Amino acid sequence: MGPRTPLLALFLLSWLRPLQGQQQHLVEYMERRLAALEERLAQCQDQSSRHAAELRDFKNKMLPLLEVAEKEREALRTEADTISGRVDRLEREVDYLETQNPALPCVEVDDKVTGGPGIKGKGRRNEKYDMLTDCGYTISQVRSMKILKRFGGPAGLWTKDPMGPTEKIYVLDGTQNDTAFIFPRLRDFTLAMAARKASRVRVPFPWVGTGQLVYGGFLYYARRPPGGPGGGGELENTLQLIKFHLANRTVVDSSVFPAEGLIPPYGLTADTYIDLAADEEGLWAVYATREDDRHLCLAKLDPQTLDTEQQWDTPCPRENAEAAFVICGTLYVVYNTRPASRARIQCSFDASGTLTPERAALPYFPRRYGAHASLRYNPRERQLYAWDDGYQIVYKLEMRKKEEEV
Repeated sequence: MGPRTPLLALFLLSWLRPLQGQQQHLVEYMERRLAALEERLAQCQDQSSRHAAELRDFKNKMLPLLEVAEKEREALRTEADTISGRVDRLEREVDYLETQNPALPCVEVDDKVTGGPGIKGKGRRNEKYDMLTDCGYTISQVRSMKILKRFGGPAGLWTKDPMGPTEKIYVLDGTQNDTAFIFPRLRDFTLAMAARKASRVRVPFPWVGTGQLVYGGFLYYARRPPGGPGGGGELENTLQLIKFHLANRTVVDSSVFPAEGLIPPYGLTADTYIDLAADEEGLWAVYATREDDRHLCLAKLDPQTLDTEQQWDTPCPRENAEAAFVICGTLYVVYNTRPASRARIQCSFDASGTLTPERAALPYFPRRYGAHASLRYNPRERQLYAWDDGYQIVYKLEMRKKEEEV
């Protein structure tokens, strides 16, 4: 060993002592951290065990309650099924009793029609109607219904053009509005964002009620002229019919409806004063006046000129009526209650006198408790387009010959 060896040993010893001290501090630090982690882990285990015990206790408490709730639900379901069966049986019994003792339908036949001279500007009154077509069908029953969607407010109208070549859907929301929605086809109307698919047509004068009609490419509707019903003035009791060209978006004709003292024809639909309808024979109008405020009136209109060709005083009462439509020259009036219940065709009036009281069916609508704001018959499809509290519904009709027995 040389003279430098002691110096080297001293140097190494001086360097190792601080290093050993640092290692000792590091070991002590790691031991403290591990002890803290072990303590936290023990706390987590204790909390987890406590939560698991609480969850078991809660589960043990809830299981009996769930069993009781399930038993009550089954009991309620059984009770509901029993009540439904009783209601079905009661309805069948009522239908059977009505079949055995049918109510006299409000059908006016030939021997009750009183002839008279024509009234200028108002058309012939209470004369037998001469059919323009060979249509001789009447309703046998309202077979089924399909709820398509909910669009708009509680009152409105949706329909197709029975004379048009396209499948367009026309929607007129509200009882006092001036904008109609037109959808290219039924599928577009049923979409969730249907309004984006629709074109909008604005009419120059707002319509009144839900009596509008799309027929042959035109929108027919009633407007309230200044001083019309509810407005005071000379035209207090009159309404004006508008014929609006949907493609050109222009008014092509208008006429003051030749009836004074107009009142709502339907006791349950107070906003409609003239309800326009179309069938295989053409254009019709359902209305009522103060002269006979208990019954509905029917008028046959010329779709070209809006002239009134014939008028009839029907025996169908206004009370509890909610809507009406015409098929093959026969007016069918739908009645309901307030609050709304199950609607029923309770009165019919055949302007031609072909349908006799014994052959008139008085069917219920499918089981749905609502109120019809409007009903539109499509003669091509033999379907009714209904607006029920904002829901758009299609009813399929089963038909038979007027001469057949019920």
